[in-house]
Amino acid sequence: MKDLSPKPGDLEAIETASHDEIQALQFERMRWSLSHAYNNVGHYKASFDAAGVHPDNLKSLADLAKFPFTVKSDLRKNYPFGMFAVPLEQVNRIHASSGTTGQPTVVGYTQADLTMWNHVMGRSLRAAGLRCGDLLHNAYGYGLFTGGLGVHGGAEKMGLTVVPVSGGMTERQVRLIEDFQATGITVTPSYMLSILDEYRRLGLEPKKSPLKVGIFGAEPWTNAMREEVEQSFNMHAVDIYGLSEVLGPGVSCECVESKDGLHIWEDHFYPEIIHPQTGEVLPDGELGELVFTSLSKEAFPIIRYRTRDLTRLLSGTARSMRRMEKVTGRSDDMIILRGVNVFPMQIEEQLMKVPTLAAHFQIELVKKGPMDHMIIHVEGDAPAAAELAALIKANVGVTAEVNASEVNSVPRSQGKAVRLIDNRTKG
Repeated sequence: MKDLSPKPGDLEAIETASHDEIQALQFERMRWSLSHAYNNVGHYKASFDAAGVHPDNLKSLADLAKFPFTVKSDLRKNYPFGMFAVPLEQVNRIHASSGTTGQPTVVGYTQADLTMWNHVMGRSLRAAGLRCGDLLHNAYGYGLFTGGLGVHGGAEKMGLTVVPVSGGMTERQVRLIEDFQATGITVTPSYMLSILDEYRRLGLEPKKSPLKVGIFGAEPWTNAMREEVEQSFNMHAVDIYGLSEVLGPGVSCECVESKDGLHIWEDHFYPEIIHPQTGEVLPDGELGELVFTSLSKEAFPIIRYRTRDLTRLLSGTARSMRRMEKVTGRSDDMIILRGVNVFPMQIEEQLMKVPTLAAHFQIELVKKGPMDHMIIHVEGDAPAAAELAALIKANVGVTAEVNASEVNSVPRSQGKAVRLIDNRTKG
């Protein structure tokens, strides 16, 4: 793979600033953000008052722990625009969740917010190894989902040539990558596997593709999947993180020269790790739930938002700003099977150890008598399925039925993969 490390002068001053400089900037911006939210969003005034805190109580960054959390249900209760801190006529763009699991969550951006988003997204793309003049194949979905347009704006701002292909029509994806000679791709990791399958179906050699870097996000993925993609395409596979409630893609990103966790752009987002049950703030290095506070957003400030993503905070390496470890799963995606906590990523990790199985899988939960039962649907043969079942038993600690079927029997994702189907009878 090509060395894509940054050259002298490629980095912004804040990316190599001292810890003290970063914290001083965060403190000033946090004071503004808390006051902005309190003075302009009824929900925050009510929640701060109920907790007995005021923005003036922030005397240090550690004082943020005194302020109440924001959760997704707060956003749904204030649908559609109750969490906006500016009049609607100052909002330049609106994004929203699909609402498939309840009332949609709606977020907004002023022109200054969009400028900031483009800036941190461009910073992320550069950290991932792309440079001005590269051609980016953007296969994230466009529309109300923040992925496609979020990447697009930052990519254009940094001087990339953007192909706004969106998701779906996988054969066309491959043809455009080859015909346009795309050097970068932004897409969910599960859909990248579908693109890999299509390369092979068309008789094309993935290693000969023009791609030199893939930037994958919107769902957890393992280092084993990274290795699969990198070896198949001879390109760098880099992790990116974001969520619409905090901004969209570009909250943090891996640096191509280290690939050792995602550097959080701490000049705009303040991270915490908390105990998922108690809410206690945990020290850096401990695994827990990721919480974010925005430091510069105008239209939609977010204070101590519980992401439900499980990770840990680590010190900076390739950049001064702290890193978050690859997300290991979501607290609300955890499966408790006969007293054992299981995450879909753990299943994926074992699956990637069996080369005769395809990388696609789906977990089905059913009832077998009074007990919960896990069926893992994969593509391959019976001996490989038995090997996977043994690996899961030995390394995850649960007994699972592995059902191996023919190629393309597991549903393919054109966006975020649906890894878990719960068919247990209710009630």
